[in-house]
Amino acid sequence: MSIVQQINEGLQTLGFSQSLADQLDQFLAFLGVLLVAYLADAACRKLLLKVVSRLVKQTKATWDDIVFDRKVMVHLSRMVAPILIYILIPLAFSNADSATLALIQRFCLIFIIIMFLSFISSLLTAVYTVYSEKEQFRDRPLKGLLQTAQVIIYFVGGIIVVSILIDRSPGVLLTGLGASAAVLMLVFKDSIMGFVSGVQLSANDMLKVGDWITMPKYGADGDVIEVSLNTVKVRNFDKTITTIPPYLLVSDSFQNWRGMQESGGRRIKRSINIDMNSVKFCTPEMLTKYRKIQLLTDYVEQTEEVIKEYNQEHHIDNSILVNGRRQTNLGVFRAYLNCYLKSHPGVNHDMTCMVRQLQPTDHGIPLELYFFSSTTSWIPYEDLQSDVFDHLLAIISEFDLHVFQSPSGDDFRKTILKD
Repeated sequence: MSIVQQINEGLQTLGFSQSLADQLDQFLAFLGVLLVAYLADAACRKLLLKVVSRLVKQTKATWDDIVFDRKVMVHLSRMVAPILIYILIPLAFSNADSATLALIQRFCLIFIIIMFLSFISSLLTAVYTVYSEKEQFRDRPLKGLLQTAQVIIYFVGGIIVVSILIDRSPGVLLTGLGASAAVLMLVFKDSIMGFVSGVQLSANDMLKVGDWITMPKYGADGDVIEVSLNTVKVRNFDKTITTIPPYLLVSDSFQNWRGMQESGGRRIKRSINIDMNSVKFCTPEMLTKYRKIQLLTDYVEQTEEVIKEYNQEHHIDNSILVNGRRQTNLGVFRAYLNCYLKSHPGVNHDMTCMVRQLQPTDHGIPLELYFFSSTTSWIPYEDLQSDVFDHLLAIISEFDLHVFQSPSGDDFRKTILKD
């Protein structure tokens, strides 16, 4: 005997008429199914989840806390009620029209699928949270992969839901979607390109979260803070946020400063212009003065010895300055700067360090300092190059050299007043 029949007989025993009992038996059975589903759902949410929460807090692991906080168990518990209704509903409508029963089961199945998709999505989010906190995965574009997986899951789930609503096989819908693939490619163009670009960026190690990148074309100059399916977010040094589609980073050119940061040194390449009129041969008095400079003592002595031997060997007439080899104040100054940089604690001595002359121009002779700092931090880097050039500008007059500087209005005024 079915539950509906038992309820019908019970109603008649309570004094209900046959016709009234026939109208109420299925309704009461349906209410009973709903009550059982509600009690099961309440038991899961009020009791089971609390027990799980207490057990999770007692463990030393952190991944279970994250999973529970992400409402994974909540989404899973919400599947209990529709599953029970789907299983028990035939008992309440055993004598009803099969179309009504099929319609109710169809909506229950749709709700189950939606809850299952929510459960899978929240589970993937929890897994992403766990792995994004690990050092070896922190700089990987995991968020883009997460979003891609979620899009695929909801897309497949949507096809299944539609197939249930229209009572057709999912394969039929997929076949129909194959004919409209061009439309789908257009609709999901950004997502598809973002996914492919994210894979390329990760596989080729072109970009990581935390990298400093510059892309002047799109106004990006700062640290990468997020790599998602459709955007790469860059926090610029002025604290603004620039968003760039991932496929532009693959198809266009950008500069990644990670290599500099990992090398342990940051390049300083700056020059000053020397007035060519101040360049001259060193006199004995000048050499005597330069010998007293600690960084130049050995250089001046060794260079003078080499020059003396050369001039004697080639019988040079020293009465004319143009004959033979001689030191110049610019050459000695360049040697001083080389010694100064190599002895400076803020300079990376394992990398290129040199002082060179560039092509002379109408603004003088550019004297370029090319070296690397021992730190990649911005403020100490700026302090170092400022200190070096402060010293350079202050010491240059000791070598009887002058820095070229275009005359200002004050210079013309002083000239006029002298005249």
